[in-house]
Amino acid sequence: MQSAEAFGKSVGVQAACAALIVPRSSLYRARAPQAVRSRPKISPRAISEAEKIKVRQELNSERFQDQSPREVYATLIDEGRYLCSWRSMYRILDENHEVRERRDQLRHPNYIKPELLATAPNQLWSWDITKLLGPTKWTYFYLYVILDVFSRYVVGWMIAERESAALAEELISQTCVRQGTQRGQLTIHADRGSAMTSKSVALLLADLGVTKTHSRPHVSNDNPYSEAQFKTMKYRPDYPTRFGCLQDARAWAAEFFGWYNCEHHHTGLALLTPADVHFHHADDILQKRQAVLQAAYEKTPERFVKGVPHPSQLPKAVWINPPTSSPIAFIERPAGNENENSHCKSAVPVSFGATLIVPEFCPEKVASILE
Repeated sequence: MQSAEAFGKSVGVQAACAALIVPRSSLYRARAPQAVRSRPKISPRAISEAEKIKVRQELNSERFQDQSPREVYATLIDEGRYLCSWRSMYRILDENHEVRERRDQLRHPNYIKPELLATAPNQLWSWDITKLLGPTKWTYFYLYVILDVFSRYVVGWMIAERESAALAEELISQTCVRQGTQRGQLTIHADRGSAMTSKSVALLLADLGVTKTHSRPHVSNDNPYSEAQFKTMKYRPDYPTRFGCLQDARAWAAEFFGWYNCEHHHTGLALLTPADVHFHHADDILQKRQAVLQAAYEKTPERFVKGVPHPSQLPKAVWINPPTSSPIAFIERPAGNENENSHCKSAVPVSFGATLIVPEFCPEKVASILE
C-alpha cells in the first residue's frame, strides 16, 4: 500500500492503482485514521450477572424445572417476589442454550415399522374398513374387506350399518374356514382402528393360531394394498355417489368384487387376475402368452428389434415395507397344474347370517380347496 501511495504522487492515484492492481478503495481506507472503538456502555436497566445467575437457579430448581417462564413469573409474583419479566427469563435461558420444551409431557411409545413378506397365497392378509355414502347426509354403510396380499384376491368382504368388532370377528372366522388356513400359517395385518385392535378380535386370532400385526399410527403406507384396493373400487366409472340402501350397496359390491377378482388384470401381478394367482393358474397363462409372443415373432421378426419378446413375470415376493437392501425377484413356480382349461366365472356372494357376505370363489378353480 505504501508503494501505491508513493507512486500515486507522481502519476496519480488512478494510474498507480491500475498499474499495481490495487483497489483505490483500499488505498483510501488506508489513508483514513483508524477509529478507536469504545466499549459499549452498560444500560443501568440491564440485569446484572449475579441477578442472571439467581434467575437461572430459580428456573432450573426442582420446583420450576418443568414449568414455562410465564408460569414461573406468575407464581413468583403471586408470592410477592419479582426477579425480572418473563421475557427476560426467556432471554437468560436463550443465552445459556436452555430454551426448550420444559413441561413434562406424555411420551408415546416408539412403534416399529412392520416388515411383512408373502411368497404364496394365504400367508399374509390385509384387512380394512371404509365408509360408503348412504342415501342422506351423515348416513354411511361400512365395507369390511380382507385381501390376500400376495395374490390381491379379496378372500372375504361384508357390508354393515356399523363398525363393530363382533362383525369383524365373524367375517375373519368365516373367511379362515373357507380358505382352509392352518394354525401358524397366516398373518393378518390391519391399521389401528377400533375394530382392528379390539380384544375380541385379538382373542379370536389367538384361538385360530393367526399372527396379527398393525400399522403405525397415522401411516397409511403401512397398509398399502388395502388402501390401493379401495381406490380402485371408488374410482370405478360406475361407482355410485350414494347408495340408496344396504341391499343396493351389497348388490353393487358383489358385482365389483366378481370383476376385481376374476376379470381385472392387475398391473402388480404381471397383468394376471387375482384369481389366476390365488388359485395357481399363473404358470399356464404365462406359458400361453409366451407361445403367442413366439408365434408373433416368427411371423414378423423385423418388428421385434430386441429379439423374442417375453411376458411380464409375476413377483416372487410381496412385501409390506420391504427392507431397503431387499432385491427384486421374480417367481418360479413348479410346473403342472390341474384344471388346465378352467376359466373364471363371476363371483356370487354368499351370506352368513343377516349381515355377513363372503365372495363365492370361482367354482372350477376352488373345488379342490373346498373339499
